[in-house]
Amino acid sequence: MNFHELKQKISDSGIVGAGGAGFPTHIKLNENAETIILNCAECEPLIQVDQQLIGVYTKEILTSLNLLVESMGAKNGIIAIKEKYKNAITSINDYIDQYPLLKLHLLPNVYPSGDEVVLIYETTGKVVPKGSIPISVGAVVVNAETVLNIYEAVYQGKAVTSKYVTVIGEVNNPITIRVPIGTSVRDIIKMAGGLSLEDVEIIMGGPMTGKIVSKNAPVTKTTKAIIVLPKDHQLILKKISNTPVHIKKVMSVCSQCRMCTDLCPRNLLGHKVEPHKLMNALANGITSDLTAYTTALGCCDCGVCEMYACHHDLSPRSLMMECKQKLLSAGIKPEAKESYKVHSARENRYIPSKRLVQRLGLSKYDVEAKIDNTLKEVNKVEILLTQHIGAPGMPQVEKEVEVKKGDIVAVIPEGKLGSIIHASIDGIIENVSGRSITIRARGEQDE
Repeated sequence: MNFHELKQKISDSGIVGAGGAGFPTHIKLNENAETIILNCAECEPLIQVDQQLIGVYTKEILTSLNLLVESMGAKNGIIAIKEKYKNAITSINDYIDQYPLLKLHLLPNVYPSGDEVVLIYETTGKVVPKGSIPISVGAVVVNAETVLNIYEAVYQGKAVTSKYVTVIGEVNNPITIRVPIGTSVRDIIKMAGGLSLEDVEIIMGGPMTGKIVSKNAPVTKTTKAIIVLPKDHQLILKKISNTPVHIKKVMSVCSQCRMCTDLCPRNLLGHKVEPHKLMNALANGITSDLTAYTTALGCCDCGVCEMYACHHDLSPRSLMMECKQKLLSAGIKPEAKESYKVHSARENRYIPSKRLVQRLGLSKYDVEAKIDNTLKEVNKVEILLTQHIGAPGMPQVEKEVEVKKGDIVAVIPEGKLGSIIHASIDGIIENVSGRSITIRARGEQDE
């Protein structure tokens, strides 16, 4: 299969990055790529999807990665995985000799090793310019589940209709399961044996970057985890605080210790990302130093500054991201340099994942969530029209219409960045709105 055929197949199958922001994969692929990096780092604590998938579907994922390398004319493919994932590494070593273009790269057990920019430096020694994308240094990064989706599209003719999700925390049976896209959090918790505690909040995504959601929230193409925590857990309390509170706390107690900047993963790679300057400007009403605000343009939202570095329990990341969004909305973009000097102390400032788990108060929940790769059945799904970077999908169905799993229900608006969306179950279209499409299995009723 040549490059253009592969891109079209990926686009037709609705494949986006299966974690993070969900960048449409057919846009990400590039014939100028020199290295394709398979991200199996499992960046955030508690999530277990990618390292489990590479261990179970090793041959399929390596075959798909090799296809990407060959079709793009890249020099090689790098399988990047934390050295702690012994079982997955054993499986990879069982097959990797069959793929001369692929090589294995072991990563330390640190956060955020799965961040694209950090991962590229760890595997190639190249620094992606501030505000730029991986292809600027000849790299394309794809995670294990995305590459498995490519395998299923190319070799099995399947569109993306399901998602692997780690369900962990205050549930009776921590598990990684495969569910139809649009499955509710409520149904997923039932599949994990139900709640082990009554008063809980739910995080969709990882503990560092995930968001608090309701039990009605649906799984999307990018959902990696559902983490159930007590309502009074320190992580929940951190995530529900707001900007006015953040600023008042900064004005009251910020000691300008610089730890938020000194441990910033992007700053350590030479990017001028200095959250302590923004904190100082906000605390003292400084408006003359614009660089104190434009430094936010390099923030990658990893959360190291507010979840780990700050000993005053302040929220540099939240303030940086809010500032970043306002600057981008005003058309202000980061200035990229031609070269970056990596900090000499970078390796001494790694954030050990085990220590991060302790700091987040999650040691109790850092347990194995065994994978069950049997596709679960549900009687209803709500498929969001925005599941990725870019424009929302345009609905192609109406109420009361019958659909089959894999049928196209929304398309990319002409000339826009986006991804095709498919029905994830057989059933009847129950509702179509500007937000989502709801499908109910035929003959099923709400409980």
